[in-house]
Amino acid sequence: MIPFPLQYILILIATFFMSVILTPLVRLLSLKIGAVDHPNARRINKKPMPSAGGLAIILSFALSVLLFLPMIMPYSFWGQTYFDYMFPVIIAVLVIAITGLVDDVKELSAPLKMLGMIVAACIIWFFTDFRLDDFKIPFGGPVIHFAPWLSFILTIIWIVSIMNAVNLIDGLDGLASGVSMISLVTMGIVAYFFLPGHNLFLPVTIFVLVMAILGFFPYNYHPAIIYLGDTGALFLGFMIAVLSLQGLKNATAVAIVTPIIILGVPIWDTFMAIIRRTLSGEKFYKPDRNHLHHRLLQLGLTHRGTVLVIYGISMIFSMISLLLNVSSRIGGVLLVLGLMFGAELFAELVGILGENRTPLLNILRFLGNSSYREEVRRKRRYRRGK
Repeated sequence: MIPFPLQYILILIATFFMSVILTPLVRLLSLKIGAVDHPNARRINKKPMPSAGGLAIILSFALSVLLFLPMIMPYSFWGQTYFDYMFPVIIAVLVIAITGLVDDVKELSAPLKMLGMIVAACIIWFFTDFRLDDFKIPFGGPVIHFAPWLSFILTIIWIVSIMNAVNLIDGLDGLASGVSMISLVTMGIVAYFFLPGHNLFLPVTIFVLVMAILGFFPYNYHPAIIYLGDTGALFLGFMIAVLSLQGLKNATAVAIVTPIIILGVPIWDTFMAIIRRTLSGEKFYKPDRNHLHHRLLQLGLTHRGTVLVIYGISMIFSMISLLLNVSSRIGGVLLVLGLMFGAELFAELVGILGENRTPLLNILRFLGNSSYREEVRRKRRYRRGK
């Protein structure tokens, strides 16, 4: 009889090797069915690249959670077995996989793509307990309990938003898959050590997903031979959003803030894109080439260097989320404020908001440079005179 902890390790290893073996097969399938990214003005690749690589991750993950894990976790937790816990999630994943694959083969219209995401999110709300039912105002505020209709709306918005955020950062080799692994490992640590109730289902599921991504990662890292495609990017965003809801449903300030900080890179990049496009008078959903990875490339970083810098930023977000779980209330407030200050400063330094949109840098220049202050005052006097 194999010792119980070793069974988990064997399943993690099996998931990794399934992904390693399936990825080349999915690459061939992508070429066969026409799931290929062709070079254009917005894409980084210079030659056609097979996409839909996310299928390898999905298949590895689904086989592990539906076949292998139920055999070693037959007991119930919160009144349900592991199979009951994951089966509705996999049904929703099937919707996401079909939506992403069709989009990779022949680009879906935005409304149809959004419909697939919403349907998958609805399955989660109606058939699982992964919901945003209440919210505690961080750092000493009251608990707000949502009515079912509001819980439904907020849950759908959360899932769809994270899916789009991960999809938006999938612009360089290994970027979305690497950032997703960093975020998921952090979520797994928080789920195991800090969430009350010691729900073993959640961290085990997270680490199985990490191993499925890890098996795909060598093929996707620069220079990549296959892309995640919308199939993979939407799936990763969906799973990160759904699994984070298990922490969000616990009514503590740390449980609310932690997953948001863990997902800091995609959320921050998406938020900055919305502000940038709105200030420029464009539609907030209109694509552009001013995302974080685009700006770092424009500043002269190499492809691999840009990816590594963003990995580093993601790790900083993750470390702060871990520190938040062991800090005092005042320490937590200072961590969050420091993170917000650093994120805004970095965004302005690399020009994510656009040229001449540097309010924080202007304030710092005004406070620290007497000649700059005099120049500002001179311009104000000139405008008044006119």
